[in-house]
Amino acid sequence: MTDGAADNERPLIAHLLELRTRLLRGVAGLMLVLLALLPFANRLYALLAQPLLAKLPKGGQLIATEVASPFFAPMKLAFFAALMVAMPWLLYQAWAFVAPGLYKREKRLALPLLSSALALFYAGCAFAYFLVLPMVFGFLARVTPSGVAMMTDISAYLDFVLVLFLAFGLAFELPVALVILALLGWVTPAQLREGRGYAVVGIFIVAALLTPPDVVSQLMLAIPMCLLYEAGIIAAKLVAPGKQADGTAA
Repeated sequence: MTDGAADNERPLIAHLLELRTRLLRGVAGLMLVLLALLPFANRLYALLAQPLLAKLPKGGQLIATEVASPFFAPMKLAFFAALMVAMPWLLYQAWAFVAPGLYKREKRLALPLLSSALALFYAGCAFAYFLVLPMVFGFLARVTPSGVAMMTDISAYLDFVLVLFLAFGLAFELPVALVILALLGWVTPAQLREGRGYAVVGIFIVAALLTPPDVVSQLMLAIPMCLLYEAGIIAAKLVAPGKQADGTAA
C-alpha cells in the first residue's frame, strides 16, 4: 500500500470511529431514559388511556385479549416515550457528526430547521393527544350502536394512538419541508401560493390516508395542515433568495 493510499484511508477510519462513538452515545442515552421510564410504564399507559376512558360509559374499561398484553403494551409505550424524550440527544449526536463538514451558511440554516422540526413534531403529538383523541373517542362513543359495549384491547388502542401521534407529528413538519424545498430551489414562494388549491386537495387526501376512517380525525389533521402550509409559505419567503421570493429564477 502506498503512502498516498494510506493517507486517504486515515480520514475514512476516523469518520467511521466518530460515527461509532456517536451511535454508542445515542443508544446509551436512549437506554438510560428507557430504564428511568420503565418503573412508570403502567402510569404512562394509564395517562395515555385517559382520553378514551373519559368518553366510555360508566364502568367502561380497556381489556387485554392476549395473555402477555398487560406486560408488553406498557413496555412498548415506555420505549416510545423514551425515544421522544431522548430525541434531542439523538439529534445532537447526529448534528455533532455532520456539522464539521458543513459550510457556515449551512450550519446557520440547518440548526434552526432541525430545532423547528423537533418542536413541530412535539406540537403535533400534543395536538393529537389533547384535542384530536378526545374528539375522536367522543364521536365514536356517540355513534356506537345501542346494546354494543365499546371495549378496546390495550394493544390495539396503543397502536391506534401511536399511529395518530406519528401521523400528526409528521404532518406538522410541513412548514419545514416547504422551507427546505425553497432553499434547494425546487419551488418558490410564488409557486407555493399559486399551487395552494392543489395543495389543499393533496392535504385532504393525505389526511384520509394517515388517519383512521372517520371524518373527525381527518378534518382535525387537514385543517392544521392547511394552516401550516400557509405558515410554510411565509417561512419560505423569509429564507428564500430575493429573486426566488419574487417568483423569478435565481
